[in-house]
Amino acid sequence: MSREFPRRLSGMTTPTPTFTGVTTVAIPVSDQDRSKELYEKLGFETRFDADLGGGFRWIDLAPPGADTSISLVASGDELPTGIDTGIRLVTNDARGAREELIALGLDVGELLDWDTAPLMFTFVDPDGNRLYAVEPS
Repeated sequence: MSREFPRRLSGMTTPTPTFTGVTTVAIPVSDQDRSKELYEKLGFETRFDADLGGGFRWIDLAPPGADTSISLVASGDELPTGIDTGIRLVTNDARGAREELIALGLDVGELLDWDTAPLMFTFVDPDGNRLYAVEPS
């Protein structure tokens, strides 16, 4: 069920979105330091890394200039690793990015080169979490 909240503007009612963006997406990992090092090798910047109390550490990383970040959170019974994150990372060179990930020893899928879609491939981090790399269309 889709709901939009009306907003009055100069005598007209226009829909107002409930949400206006995505700030961060969490990825469960078994070793936060190892995962942080991997993303930094891929060019991500660490924007936040702190123990929030009770041994709960939160790490935010993002490509330079990006609005949306990923958070590396400790896995557990309620938050297992080995998931399909659905996260699409943008690259200007899918072929080059794929070769770089292979060189890092990651499990990397075939390059999908279709006439109807941008170049893309999947890869799996050391915890079995699946991510996607895609060139902008």
